[in-house]
Amino acid sequence: FHLESMAYSSMAFDIGQSTRCVAIPNQMKVCKDVGYSEMRLPNFLGHSNLEGEVVPRSEDWRPLLQTGCHPQARAFLCSLIAPVCLDTFVQPCRSLCVAVRDSCAPVLACQGHPWPEALDCDRFPAEDDMCISPYEKFSHFAKDLPKPACQNCPSMEEGPAMKTVLDAFCHHDFAVTAKIHRRRLPMGEPEFEVEGRVEFIRQGPLLPYDTQHLLQQWLLINLRCANVLVRPGRSQLFVLTGFVQPDGTLALARLFPWHKKDANIAVATRKWKHHRC
Repeated sequence: FHLESMAYSSMAFDIGQSTRCVAIPNQMKVCKDVGYSEMRLPNFLGHSNLEGEVVPRSEDWRPLLQTGCHPQARAFLCSLIAPVCLDTFVQPCRSLCVAVRDSCAPVLACQGHPWPEALDCDRFPAEDDMCISPYEKFSHFAKDLPKPACQNCPSMEEGPAMKTVLDAFCHHDFAVTAKIHRRRLPMGEPEFEVEGRVEFIRQGPLLPYDTQHLLQQWLLINLRCANVLVRPGRSQLFVLTGFVQPDGTLALARLFPWHKKDANIAVATRKWKHHRC
């Protein structure tokens, strides 16, 4: 993973040097549907070799972009790695960089990487220049949805006692069952996904239409937690319990792998339906 290797000097890019326009190649999936078809080389990170640098380096960003950390993260990154081919150089505005950094740097840190020096927001133009600015406001209802965040890994317990599971249902805001799949070779697809439907044992503040996506984004942000849950190429059913914090962030607290032989989980689920706490 080469995000750290974006040297600061590479962005001290000489706008006077000769540039050329090339088609954005098909294998550069990160920037393929970004709204324009031709990019300028060298790009704003100083890369001039399409196959050797630009395409492989663009792939380094995919795990971050798959988390959905900011609605304009892809537009911001592609404006640097695959700048649009116009008569003038169009950089992202400083305000766009700050908005993306504030949302995505914590996710990058969760994945074990610092925010790269080459993306230091101070180097981008302040407003008024011709630059790519952030949208005014994103959908207002999005702020009310529970959202995933980086967290300490929840505890995982194999073959729990019935009372342990029932206590988890009682003491947490929500409890769901979800089947987590880990791809053996994630060729551009997210490494982890939630397969099939999420079933609610205790719905709490979760929304039926958003919970599968919410859990999947949680897995992609908290990769170090996800890595211990399932082996590559396998799927595993889990009971997941946790809280939604006052600021709307999801915090998973306890995970129980549900194997066929785990009668205790089945009993706890039935008891909860009939007696509650």
